[in-house]
Amino acid sequence: MILFVTPSERASECAAALREATGETVTVAEGLARATLCLRAENFGTVVLDQYLVETEPDEAGSTLQHMGSAILVQVNLAISGMERLVRDVQAAVQRRQRDEMRARQAAIDKLQGELNGTVTALLLSSELALQTPELPAGAMEKLALVYKLVQRLRKQLENSGTMEKCRQAVAP
Repeated sequence: MILFVTPSERASECAAALREATGETVTVAEGLARATLCLRAENFGTVVLDQYLVETEPDEAGSTLQHMGSAILVQVNLAISGMERLVRDVQAAVQRRQRDEMRARQAAIDKLQGELNGTVTALLLSSELALQTPELPAGAMEKLALVYKLVQRLRKQLENSGTMEKCRQAVAP
């Protein structure tokens, strides 16, 4: 979702162009107070802010920027920027955000895979060492052997079945 903040008379025309170019919902706020209310109520991926408002209301602009959360800020000067430039700048910001989110997902998946592999390895080693304990009661030996086999199966599932690849696909946009 895109929040477009401008008092410009061209706001609806610009919002329509942004909607068409990005395929995202565009909400128009005519001022910074309204923008702050929108940011409190919704989660926006991109905030397009008219430079005019930043220059004429710097204190209110600071307050609005504090409520942006993880949204990407695109400042534009609608007095000198044409529609094509506005669309191009916003598209670039949206694509940059998508790439950043993809990298973050990939890093999280890689970390999870590393943690799972470490845990599985530790379980295998611990069970193997426990199975080598002399004079271990037969019941405990059977249960440890079962745990060892289950952990081996889990490792094979993680490696062979593409479980991590399925996780990657599940979180990909």
